[in-house]
Amino acid sequence: MLKNCKKEKACMYNIDNVREDFPILIRQVYGRPLVYLDNGATTQKPRCVVEAMVDEYYNVNANVHRGVHFLSQQATELHEQSRETVRRFIGARSASEVLFTRGTTESINLLAFSFGEAFLREGDEVVVSAMEHHSNIVPWQMVCERKGARLRVIPMTDAGTLCMDAYRQLLSERTRIVCCTHVSNVLGTVNPVEEVVREAHRHGIPVLIDGAQSTPHFPVDMQQLDCDFFAFSGHKIYGPTGIGVLYGKEEWLEKLPPYQGGGEMIKNVSFERTTYNELPYKFEAGTPDYVASHALAVALDYVSALGMENIYQHEQALTRYAMEQLQQLEGMRIFGPPAAEGQHDAVVSFLVGNIHHLDMGTLLDRLGIAVRTGHHCAEPLMHRLGIEGTVRASFGLYNTKDEVDALVAGIERVRKMF
Repeated sequence: MLKNCKKEKACMYNIDNVREDFPILIRQVYGRPLVYLDNGATTQKPRCVVEAMVDEYYNVNANVHRGVHFLSQQATELHEQSRETVRRFIGARSASEVLFTRGTTESINLLAFSFGEAFLREGDEVVVSAMEHHSNIVPWQMVCERKGARLRVIPMTDAGTLCMDAYRQLLSERTRIVCCTHVSNVLGTVNPVEEVVREAHRHGIPVLIDGAQSTPHFPVDMQQLDCDFFAFSGHKIYGPTGIGVLYGKEEWLEKLPPYQGGGEMIKNVSFERTTYNELPYKFEAGTPDYVASHALAVALDYVSALGMENIYQHEQALTRYAMEQLQQLEGMRIFGPPAAEGQHDAVVSFLVGNIHHLDMGTLLDRLGIAVRTGHHCAEPLMHRLGIEGTVRASFGLYNTKDEVDALVAGIERVRKMF
């Protein structure tokens, strides 16, 4: 019997109890306590997620949808219950609007290919923002090149926010879709995506929201956002790697052709003609990662038990504290908007004096502090800022003020070495 991972103690947000759920946090790096501040890249996993995967492999492992035997039916039930868990978590109207993918990147590639095949023609335009991750730039560049369409870019201000007036001027009868990140993985900017959606819908234009950096940090609701497509990854919300979600409004998904062909996505196949399966299976060719889908559902249950609003308030306080403390350091440059409520979320990117970001990150690592360095898969954004890269500290539900203090002390120690 698979274990229920909703913990009684999780009903109240207690950081000490939470940290006990993540065994990796007690390990040492180079003889020092691990301070893990790279959650924007991937989060650590609670015991219940790993145990759920082990339990399913040991006790329920069988291919889904295709078998009449007991194990296959049980595995299928877990897989489809997981889809329903995702539906509830993001507020989709129907489980058929929830597509399982390998992550945000595949979700966007799926949409770019299928939408491009159905709706993009020569001279059409796709709008993206200046702060997009490469995963929300390159797939659209590829389809634009294939179809003879043009990529248009919403500019951003020096403060790291979108120029909404310029965005409105970009929308025209040639615009076919708008693609915008919910939260910048570099700047921590929380974009006004509801306004982005409203403006696009005034022109009858659908909108994709990249939710990779928002879904782990605060509640998201598809009915409130009213976006047409929404993508996120399991591994950034305390679930396993290799699983992700593309949400799409049913009326849009019905219009799009399949992304891949094979088993599962068909109703009937002959050498003369193939008819496709109903939603969501039309877009899920081949054997799905049914173990990871279940583990993702366990992760969503875990954060739901903690309370997404509680997680948000904890991380907001941590982000504000970090920015306040970092700004006191000599030579500190922090990129992105101020840490005002609802504007900056769980990410702090910075440079210190003339210290190269790679040098800073490498030396912090020797102190047991894990941060990310480089362009963070956002080279156009770096060009806009006039820099090569940054050091990025990104927070999760288990991080503490003591860890922020360790980061600040580590940066000051490194700074004095140069």
